[in-house]
Amino acid sequence: MDELKRIIEAVLFAAGEPVELERLCKTAERDRDEVEEAARALMDEYAFERRGIRVVRLDNAYQMCSSGEMSSYVTKALETRKPPKLSASQLETLTIIAYYQPATKAYVEQLRGVDSSYSVSALLNKHLIEECGRLNVPGRPILYRTTPDFLRTFGLEGLEDLPEIEKMQFSKSELPAEEKEGAPNE
Repeated sequence: MDELKRIIEAVLFAAGEPVELERLCKTAERDRDEVEEAARALMDEYAFERRGIRVVRLDNAYQMCSSGEMSSYVTKALETRKPPKLSASQLETLTIIAYYQPATKAYVEQLRGVDSSYSVSALLNKHLIEECGRLNVPGRPILYRTTPDFLRTFGLEGLEDLPEIEKMQFSKSELPAEEKEGAPNE
């Protein structure tokens, strides 16, 4: 196990970006369960020892990154500015795409009730969403989904970690309960 942890640690450090689980398995010549167990052990060790680096899981990949507790020191050392914050409209747009992905800009606009061109463009520039194909309808609108940067930014392992919400349904055209009761009988 120690040798496998060292392999994973070295590959993740050298990569500097997410490395797919399957690639780690092929590199280490081990099965999926062994690699996942070793990666989890590394994650636990770094967290328990409160080290300056962490191993994080992003969907079916792992990445080594600096600890959030050390962000002020990393920022100071590298003289980087904080990433710009998301406006309310960008946050709404990102939420819709995250929960309903893949989603078109028209769908986002339908839910929000306003033009979302700027928000979609800004989220693309911030690498929080990406194009993932086109819908097979007239006009072939672009489909958008979230990126691994989205998961990393919000500290999620996968989309299943998003909090539950009550999704809106557009297929049913029911009146709210109060209106039904007061409606005249035909």
